[in-house]
Amino acid sequence: MAKESIRVTFLGGLGEIGRNCLALEQNGRIVVVDAGLMFPEPTMYGVDIILPDFRWLIERRDRVDAIVLTHGHEDHTGALRYLVKDVNVPIYGSALTLGFARHRLSEAKVAHDLTFIEVEDHERRRIGPFEVEFIPVTHSVPSAHALAFHTSVGIVLHSGDFKLDLTPIDGRRTDVTRLAAIGEEGVALLLCDSTNAEEPGFTASERSVGAALRRLFLERPERRMVVACFASHIHRVQQIINVALEQKRKVVLMGRSMEANVKLARKLNLLHVSTADIVDVENIDRYPPGEICVICTGSQGEPLAALSKLSRGDARFLKVGPDDTVILSSHPIPGNEWSVGRVIDDLHRAGTEVIHSGNEPVHASGHARQGELRTYHQLVRPRNFVPVHGEYRHMVHHADLAISMGLKHNHVLICEDGDQVEVSATGIRRSGQVPAGFHYIDGSAGDLDERPLEERRMLAEYGLLLITGGIDKDRGVIVEPVRVTTRGWFEGERDSELLELVTSQVREALDNSLRDGERDASSLNKVAQRTAGRLLGQKYRRQPVLLAAVSIF
Repeated sequence: MAKESIRVTFLGGLGEIGRNCLALEQNGRIVVVDAGLMFPEPTMYGVDIILPDFRWLIERRDRVDAIVLTHGHEDHTGALRYLVKDVNVPIYGSALTLGFARHRLSEAKVAHDLTFIEVEDHERRRIGPFEVEFIPVTHSVPSAHALAFHTSVGIVLHSGDFKLDLTPIDGRRTDVTRLAAIGEEGVALLLCDSTNAEEPGFTASERSVGAALRRLFLERPERRMVVACFASHIHRVQQIINVALEQKRKVVLMGRSMEANVKLARKLNLLHVSTADIVDVENIDRYPPGEICVICTGSQGEPLAALSKLSRGDARFLKVGPDDTVILSSHPIPGNEWSVGRVIDDLHRAGTEVIHSGNEPVHASGHARQGELRTYHQLVRPRNFVPVHGEYRHMVHHADLAISMGLKHNHVLICEDGDQVEVSATGIRRSGQVPAGFHYIDGSAGDLDERPLEERRMLAEYGLLLITGGIDKDRGVIVEPVRVTTRGWFEGERDSELLELVTSQVREALDNSLRDGERDASSLNKVAQRTAGRLLGQKYRRQPVLLAAVSIF
């Protein structure tokens, strides 16, 4: 790497929603920005979460100076518990961001020897080789920051997740004045949120959701209102509480993370509600339905969250039914649509009225749309640009937007996880690649790689086929008949004929190998697997997991 240059290594968040993580490097020293997780797709059987591949960082742990967090969402902080086991460095962020992170790390029992350093809005700190400036931005969690790294080649500006909300609930707007001033100083590289880069116009203000909720509550004075949202969305929780109190309702909190986050936000004076207005869920039946508002977790259909338990009838102290209205005050994260749909179906089966963002404006995104992104680019006028935080199509649209704002094609790069770019006074260039694949975590089995995951997919789609039999080693003959046992197959007549054909062909292949003098159990089992696999794959287009247990006596 040239002396007067900086390098950015992208470890996650480029080409997917989640796993946000990158490393900024100057003079051999490294600062990590965010360490997020991603939730699995339905076909990732048994996988609980997906992490960035941290091997590159772990191999350079002696050169890492800090981890800096833009905000408190799990897709930016959820992988910390795995990274800090190997890379124990100071963690910087706002009080709320660190409070959320510390809670998760304490649950994982890895927080005891970590250093957390709180920063204020507009604060500028020396972190590793950089002066880092924390610029307030509006997002769907309070106390979010953009990060301005003052480097040897100019400012590297990381937007964080943001929107340009002119009427935020707490009055804390994205600081466009400071962004414009940074633009005047000279932005060598902009790394900017691309989540809504396909969407024209401007993102609705968070305050608009409060108006929609107020109307829905007023129209249902006799019904119990249950509102599900992200536990980290403190401003949404505040608006729900405000509407409930206006209508003389008591507030019930459901879900561990909701209770913990509300407690932390109240402690930091970021959420305002009197203890007298909060009722424990075990006392909910003391109040008529029209005097209660439940705020719960589970808006993404998470199976163990409060809303899913309510939909299944598994929640203690509360059963929802015809007297209840459930509002999903969120929008499904890509990949969660099926889970959310299942919860909505179950709620309808219970006779519950369900309202969601598809039929009422009960959610506002926390991410900038095209109009806001154009404003942002105009404010900071970067010399070079890499879109981040989004699926590939989002980044393509964002790159096109940047070019339409006047940037030359050779100063805009669309990168993917694992890419490294180098920024100097002359421009930006690709400088290498590092391992950055998906790192799967199975709650019971620990780390997974692609092989068992692929086997699980095959089991789910095609089932399992087990071949057994017994060979007399001395005589070289089959003494226990070849049998084929299946799991996950339809037991129709066609399958019965197919299994008979597989059995006969495997028996014939084993006889041929035995006549050729083969007596090794491993080799004979491979013959059985290969024969069955060839027949099923080539002739019938089926690829079950094949296991052979042919014994030698």
